[in-house]
Amino acid sequence: MKFKTVIGIDVSKLTLDLCIMVSHSKIMSLKIDNSQKSLLAFWRQLKFQVPEFNTNDSVFCMEHTGIYNHHLLSFLQAKGANICLENPLQIKLSGGMQRGKNDTVDAERIAVYACNQSAYLKLWQPPRDIIVKLKHLSVLRSRLITAKTSLKVPIVEANGFDKKIGELMNSCCALTLKQLEKDLKKIENKINEIIQQDEVLKNLFKITTSVGGVGAVTAVELLISTNEFRSINDAKKFACYSGIVPFEFSSGTSVRGRSRVSHRANKRMKKLLHMGALSALSSDADIRHYYERKVNEGKNKMLVINAIRNKIVQRIFACVRDNRLYEKNYNLNLVLP
Repeated sequence: MKFKTVIGIDVSKLTLDLCIMVSHSKIMSLKIDNSQKSLLAFWRQLKFQVPEFNTNDSVFCMEHTGIYNHHLLSFLQAKGANICLENPLQIKLSGGMQRGKNDTVDAERIAVYACNQSAYLKLWQPPRDIIVKLKHLSVLRSRLITAKTSLKVPIVEANGFDKKIGELMNSCCALTLKQLEKDLKKIENKINEIIQQDEVLKNLFKITTSVGGVGAVTAVELLISTNEFRSINDAKKFACYSGIVPFEFSSGTSVRGRSRVSHRANKRMKKLLHMGALSALSSDADIRHYYERKVNEGKNKMLVINAIRNKIVQRIFACVRDNRLYEKNYNLNLVLP
């Protein structure tokens, strides 16, 4: 869909820089506070300052900035506006060679990007409040695990060289580590409670965890990153998003690099899928047989593990598509005429 009016917004903690373009021509730039009150005042003035403005053929484009987007997204969503949330790197790479940077220029670059990509923009699908809660709890869980690891690892290392120092460090951190364990357990219970109280999430969680190698943490991250399999409902797209698809690297007759996965991916999802592949390798006889056969054929071990990660993704999305649990010996019943 092509949009007549494009509004590029550079979001920061305290302010919003806006650039308004109509039919690829810049109309105005302005800066407002990042608050509901300022957004309401801006909306009232917008129709007077830009007579061509119409909600249906206008789009508001911005970068992902986490919680700093909250006021803006909730306000625009209530107004029924078309919203596009883009990866900052996507906008940066599309602008060619760039010199200098400030908020006003960034807002204009976002607007220009939206104008040029108007026909191909993917509009933002707002997640349900329950998914937002899961996301914040999942991120908090990751932070607690990082804090726990940063305390525990030095103690274990110290024990290997000087047990007295190790015991001293452990006695100083014992209460903190114990509380971290309690908080982690509390968060995990809360995540499980939220999922069990929602029928849609409960069903999707049950389907995803039925696939070998997919545990509770991986299933929750899948629900969050795919927006309940609405934003991403294709296995190939999700595999690309997770950084487990090899891309060719060649040019003419002289450049013949090996196909490699891209680093532009959701690294957390990639890590979870890797751990899932290793789990499936030890618990699934078919996966283990596949791995051994490929390795014996001379395939690189990491290449085979990556193929297993793709198998897991394909199984998940096939089961979600058919709304059924994964069956190891699934029989396809064909109805003959």
